Amino acid sequence: MSEVTNKYFIYNGEIKEADQYENIKPTGSKLLYEVIRIIDGKPLFLKEHIERLENSIGLAEQEITINKEGLSKDILELVKVNKVYEGNIKLILDKENIYIFFIKHSYPSEEMYKKGVKTILYFGERENPNAKIINNQFREKVNSEIKSNNAYEAILVDRNGYITEGSRSNIFMIKDEVVLTAPLKDVLPGITRMKIIEACNDLNLKVEEKPISYNEINTLNGLFISGTSPKVLPINSVGDIVVKSQEDKITKKIMDKFNKIIAEDIIKFKIL
Repeated sequence: MSEVTNKYFIYNGEIKEADQYENIKPTGSKLLYEVIRIIDGKPLFLKEHIERLENSIGLAEQEITINKEGLSKDILELVKVNKVYEGNIKLILDKENIYIFFIKHSYPSEEMYKKGVKTILYFGERENPNAKIINNQFREKVNSEIKSNNAYEAILVDRNGYITEGSRSNIFMIKDEVVLTAPLKDVLPGITRMKIIEACNDLNLKVEEKPISYNEINTLNGLFISGTSPKVLPINSVGDIVVKSQEDKITKKIMDKFNKIIAEDIIKFKIL
């Protein structure tokens, strides 16, 4: 089944009908990708997403050059031809081609933001966590665990017992008014993660990037997920451990500040 939603996608700068995707879709084993949120018809944090894509290209040792202006215009054209102004788009790159298309998205409900969401622990690590590389086998295993436990997300724990990130998100923790998150070398450098750290600095909140054992979860004041779709989403439980993150004042401050950062970025958007 095709990932492409809506009527059109873009292939190497050309508009194609969605039913053509299966005939020309990428088939390589190490495909680079980005997922970008569209708000009011504009790509959120586009500059940062392109920079991360360039970083992934370097880490994957691929010889690919990105035309930033062309990519910006292609994204806006995709929005225009599909007449879709809210959603998520996916960029996939291989050595010769670039694909841009809308994908299915699932945004948290207002109730989830108010009451928090259920998560589970998953003992496993992504290969080369700093690069955004498609790994269907890992994704399928984690999704199976998430579904069987009726959870929103899985929190990854590495071989040393340290919390690294979510399976499709970054994880932040609050303890004694300090914001904690895993070291950058151990996780995907999430755009939302970076913006949240900026928000914390603006709020004069102390941020520490250090390894946190999963055994410390019951000592935390709160945890939250960050990412393209969830933005800043409180966690109310990790497995059997109840964590009332939705009641944590610092988490609420960060949520409010991050929403303001989003609004400012959309207002200031311009083609790269």
